[in-house]
Amino acid sequence: MISVTGLAGYRRALVRRGSCVAAALAVAVVLAGCSAASSESPSHASLPPHRAGRTALPTPESRLLGTPTPTASPTPAFDRYASSVSDPRSPWVVVNKQRPLSPLDYAPADLTYPDLPNINHQPMRAETAAALVAMFRAGKAEAGLDFSVQSAYRSFESQKRVYDADVAQHGQAYADGDTARPGHSEHQTGFAVDISAVPAACSLDACFGTTPQGRWLAANAWRFGFLLRYPADKVAVTGFTYEPWHFRYIGTSLAAELHATGVTTLEEFFGLPGGTEYR
Repeated sequence: MISVTGLAGYRRALVRRGSCVAAALAVAVVLAGCSAASSESPSHASLPPHRAGRTALPTPESRLLGTPTPTASPTPAFDRYASSVSDPRSPWVVVNKQRPLSPLDYAPADLTYPDLPNINHQPMRAETAAALVAMFRAGKAEAGLDFSVQSAYRSFESQKRVYDADVAQHGQAYADGDTARPGHSEHQTGFAVDISAVPAACSLDACFGTTPQGRWLAANAWRFGFLLRYPADKVAVTGFTYEPWHFRYIGTSLAAELHATGVTTLEEFFGLPGGTEYR
């Protein structure tokens, strides 16, 4: 015979056992229902992501078993150290009044003449030439525009002649805002190109920016790895007056990053000194 105390304990054991059985049955019902639904009519959740047309959702089974939900991989950050900003052979080199070329009389080794109209018949670096040919062709195909090279590579000696002539005609203060001193010019790197319209209009003048060629270049040059190097609102940063004809080859990856971030000068992007005063 079971005592009153023993009977109460026996009942409590039955209740606990019944709860566990009920919970197990509930889980079995959920799993059986999900399995039947999957075998009868496939849903987006059961299809591979490329068939469902969207990211796979976690299934009831994965939630029960603790399977992690797939997450998108983060976009890698732009590597600002991928190329040198000091080596004159690098398309990322930053040359200004505070940052002269080193050596001061540097000369590129791979100068070439692209098959393009070239007013002063000046060469440029090979990668600059290839990008410029592609850009001129696109301007013609997309907008019916024609361009020519006004000037490109200038040696240390050539830049000295240009600078000295500007000083003689306008004075040193004017020349320092208009023409780079030898050893401080982007033209000496072989990556800089002055572009003019065909037929000629506003050549080497601020009004070039209002011509169809100037507007197209300002909007599209980044696609081919070029930067409008001296914007009108960044004189205090670059140290030079607005030159809508002066484009600098920096490579497509850096040009695309500047375009995406809205930064318009190399000095600001790399956090480097610039300004209107020579060091």
